[in-house]
Order: sequence, then C-alpha cells, then structure tokens
Amino acid sequence: MSSFDNLRIVDNFYQTSFYFPMPTVVISTLTKDGSTTLGPYSLVQPYYVAGKGYYAMLLQCRNSSNTAQNILRSGKCALNFVDDNPKTFKECVKLSWPGDKPKDKMPQCKFRLETSQIEEETGEKRPMVLADAIEVMECTWMRELDGAQDDKPLDELDNSQDISGYPGPYHDFNGLTSEFGAHFILRIDRILMKHKYAQAIIDGVQAKDFPPLPVDYGYRDSKNFWFHRKAKTRAELLPVREASLISVRYAANRADDKIKFTDDALRTILNVPRVFLPLVLKGCVQWARENNVELITAEHMKIINDKRSKEKNKKK
Repeated sequence: MSSFDNLRIVDNFYQTSFYFPMPTVVISTLTKDGSTTLGPYSLVQPYYVAGKGYYAMLLQCRNSSNTAQNILRSGKCALNFVDDNPKTFKECVKLSWPGDKPKDKMPQCKFRLETSQIEEETGEKRPMVLADAIEVMECTWMRELDGAQDDKPLDELDNSQDISGYPGPYHDFNGLTSEFGAHFILRIDRILMKHKYAQAIIDGVQAKDFPPLPVDYGYRDSKNFWFHRKAKTRAELLPVREASLISVRYAANRADDKIKFTDDALRTILNVPRVFLPLVLKGCVQWARENNVELITAEHMKIINDKRSKEKNKKK
C-alpha cells in the first residue's frame, strides 16, 4: 500500500500540483527603444555546467511575454538574484502581471538600476542590472542552438492575421518550443556579486556567509504567490572516501605514456571522487607538458592547485 496520494498532472504542474522550490530572479531585458524593463521569473536553472567551453543557464517562459520578445530581438538579458526582504518580493509580484507594458510598469518600479559592466567596458548595448541584487548573471541567448536563429519577435512577423500564439514548426529545446512557450539557453558572459559574498567564496564560505536568497515554492492559488525567507544555514560534512594508492596509481599510469607521478603526488588526490579523477589527472598532465616536467611530485601538485585557485579567483 503506497504512502502517497496520486495527483493529476495538469498545465503548469509546478504551480498547481507540486511544491517546487525555485529561485526568485528578476530578468532585465532591452525594449525596442533600448530602455531596460524587468520581469520576475522562477523557471531558471543551470544548463551547461562543464565541458562546453562556456557555461549556460536555461530560462523557460511564455513566448509572448515582454522578456521573451526582448530576448528574441536583442539576445541579451541579465539574471538578477534578489534578497528575501518581503518588500523585495512584493515588488517582484507587482512586476509579474501578464500583459503589463514596460512603459506602464517601469515608472512605478522601485528597484534601482545601474549600467552593465560589459557595456561600460565595451560600449555594447546591454540591459541595466539591479543595483539592489545580491548577484547577477549577464547573459547572451545562444540563438543558433536547435536552429532557433530565425525566431523573431511578434512585431517582426507578418501580422496580416490575428496571431493568438506562434505558429509552428517548433524547436525541441531552444527558442520557440510550442504555440505559447519558449526556452532560452543563455550563455553566461559574466557573473557579478556583491563584495562581501564574493569575498566569502574566495576565503572559504561558512554558514554565516550565505546570502539571504528567497525560495519561491512554485505552488500558488488564485490569490497568492508563496515564498520562503532564508533560515539558518546548516553544514553537513562530506563523507571521506579515500581511494587506495594502488587504484589511483592505476589511473595515473594510463593518463600519459611519458609523464608520471610520485606516490606523494598521488596521495594529494586520494580524496578526489573517482568520477572526477580522470579530469584531475588530465589537468596535471597538461600542466606538466607546459612546464617540461616528466615526473610530477607533491610540490608540483601544490603549484598546480595554487594555479587553479588563482584562475578560479580571476573568473569571479
């Protein structure tokens, strides 16, 4: 006998049939006249996280929304992660009414905006970012993926007939994906973060350092959106599962036919999960080739780790 009830799956199931924890993100885009407008979203998640040469987020939204239309036109947006102050969430809800035009809602908006760093440095026109945000991702839509490069906003289509939704054909995962829906794979061009939280990542995050980001629980009724403020953050120690020196040596001997590792060097990576071990060894071998090293020692491993840490900090 199951301990669960079986709920019917319906449209917008994440709101109507499930309590789905999601971020609260205010997306800034460019209108046709080049001004910035804002729209709150929760259907945003990481998409490409490794191995592609770039990183990307995935946004799902109504294809006739201001946000979707602006991304279809300019390909640029910024994902602004806001704090959990109830006044902030109230402002997000105020901006979320479908059909409101930017010229009507933006004069009433209380969020402060500032110029994109990328625009300041390159002159490329970009949406402004929320000065009040905790962290921001400046993004570009990868319109060539899934053949979506020809998708256009409604005002660039032949509107000789009334269009209540986009006509097909539709794409599978990028651009216009259904009559009323769109998915956008957004390349992350830059991550911005307020100093205190960025410094915590560099120094080593403790429980007290986590920012007050809200969780939008997805479910809503005809009257309310529901969200949760950040509670006390709890740390749980990762399990230590050290591989044997013999098993790591076995993998290291197959990483390269010329470059080898001392036992002391391999002991520094005994706690690396097995699934990531080939990638770590590959990085070590690449460093050895660049520095004409044929026997990697523990001292070399320290240099490699220091180099990796510096590169990570440069990207922030």
